[in-house]
Parts: sequence; C-alpha cells; structure tokens
Amino acid sequence: MLRTPRGTDKLHQMGPVEHIDALRREGALLAEVADEVGIHAPVPTCPNWTIRDLLWHTGTVHRWARTIVEQRRTEEPAETEMARIAGPIPDDALLVEWYRESHAQLVRTLSNAPPDLACWQFLNAASPLEFWTRRQAHETAIHRVDAESARGDEISPVGEQFASDGIDELVKGFHSRKKSRVRSATNRILRLRATDEPIGRDWYLHISPEPLATTHAPYGTVDCTLSGPVELIYLALWNRCRVDDLTVDGDATLVKLWQETSAVTW
Repeated sequence: MLRTPRGTDKLHQMGPVEHIDALRREGALLAEVADEVGIHAPVPTCPNWTIRDLLWHTGTVHRWARTIVEQRRTEEPAETEMARIAGPIPDDALLVEWYRESHAQLVRTLSNAPPDLACWQFLNAASPLEFWTRRQAHETAIHRVDAESARGDEISPVGEQFASDGIDELVKGFHSRKKSRVRSATNRILRLRATDEPIGRDWYLHISPEPLATTHAPYGTVDCTLSGPVELIYLALWNRCRVDDLTVDGDATLVKLWQETSAVTW
C-alpha cells in the first residue's frame, strides 16, 4: 500500500536541481531500508533477487553513470568495461556502505557537472545533464520501492510531480525507441488518467506496429483507460504495484499487453 503524502505538489517542469535532490533522497532511503531488512532479504518486486542483488545492481549503475559524466564519455562503455567500472563486489558486511559511497560519488559528480555538459546519453533530453540527473533519480526511486517491498509494509511516496515526470520519461523516452516491445498489430489507444493531476496531464498511448507515440490530447477512439492517483500509475507502469489498485475501464487486454511487454532494457 502506498502511503499518501500530505499536500499536493504544484506541477511544473522538473530540472537537474530537482532531480539531484530526488536522487539524493531516494538513494539515502534505499540504503536505510537495506540496513533495516538485511542484504539477504528477498525482493518481491524483483523475483529471484535479494537486497544484495539490488544494491549491487543499483550501485553498479551509479558508478557507470558517474564514469560517463565525469570522463565526458561520448560513446556507451562496452559491456566488458562495466565490471571494471563497478569493481569487485564487496563482502556482505561492507555492501551497504559500498552502495552509499557509490551513490554519494554520483550525487557529487552530477552536482558539480556544468550545464553545458557534453557526453553520451541514450534517451532524448534537452541536455546530457538533464538526461543523467533524471534517469538516475528514477532508477534509484524505483529500486528504493523494490527495497521497501522487501520490508512488506507501506511504500514511501515519491510525490505527484516526480511521478508525473517519471511517466513522461517512461512512455515518451524508453518506449518511443525502436527496441520497445509495446506493440500491437492494430492501432489501439491506452489512456492514463491521473485523478489527482491538473487537467491536461492525461497521457494517450498510441500503440501500433510502430514504436509507442504519446500525446496529452486525444485523437482517435480510446480503447482502455487506466485511472487513479498519479503515483500509483507511475508504479504500475514500472510493474511495481498491482493494477487492481487502479481503475480499468474498457479493454483490459491493453493493460495486460503493457504488463507483458514493457520491461525496460538499456
């Protein structure tokens, strides 16, 4: 169950400063939960993973991102280089502190990066700095949710503004790429309706044989509407909460299609 935050965030465009603040907060929460539940606790939202796997994965991603930004890499590091960037996995007793340091190094690097940073990025964004701060904030937030699922109680809120921003990144970024598997042989429209969002922040996902196209205004017939609090929609799109916690109107097979094909790969 998601714990509802007090008050309502004023919706506006998030930028690097807000994303770095979110990254700082989410990484600290992830480490705190890992300390609390222990590194061998299973992670229900990531089948076959324990907190140990979660920390190792997220810390490795932090180190990979930091290296790209810090060294101004213009190309994606080869897969064989990932192990060198991450370094050896620490002993269990040291793993949480290794994660904290990996996270802190990334926060420092992004905080010190210039606005005109030039380096490789893999999703469209106004600038590499905006891309990397946003991507690492949402990467960490989703894995913090994973860690809290191991605790088995309430999930801490991410905030309405951050959730809305994350939906944008997911549907307009990841799933606009050719490698997205969210496809349909016939043209279909899945509407996302955030019940606590200002008017105009609905998302219309145009699913077809081509990569996903997303608009905020309707055109064509909506086949299915998934509605509810924006934070729950955000988590549901990442398959981190039950769709049963939301309202589905229309052809529910579109929601099932999303669940079965939306897993993200780099």
